[in-house]
Amino acid sequence: MPQIVILPHPVLCPEGAVLESPAGKSVCDLLLENDIEIEHACDRVCACTTCHVLVREGYASLNEPQEQEEDMLDKAWGLEAVSRLSCQAIIGETDLVVELPKYTINHAAEKNH
Repeated sequence: MPQIVILPHPVLCPEGAVLESPAGKSVCDLLLENDIEIEHACDRVCACTTCHVLVREGYASLNEPQEQEEDMLDKAWGLEAVSRLSCQAIIGETDLVVELPKYTINHAAEKNH
């Protein structure tokens, strides 16, 4: 089973995490199932960018991004070549290192006020 390393994030995962996941699960679902409350404003249907992540290692093992995801990613804060929408990034058989960006397009979320 692939090991997914989540790098520390000051709010969502201050200590970082090491998770295991079967292949075929989305990165977003894995995070949410492990109490890492990544935003997912569109309820994981590829209609926003709030679940944007940076896949620092293992990017090539993920499914190929579809055109809709690539179009949405153009709107993401801090876009990089290793950016994915975690709701669309399906885990393969390879270990991953994932970074949660400091900000999202919804950086002023209601729960933080």
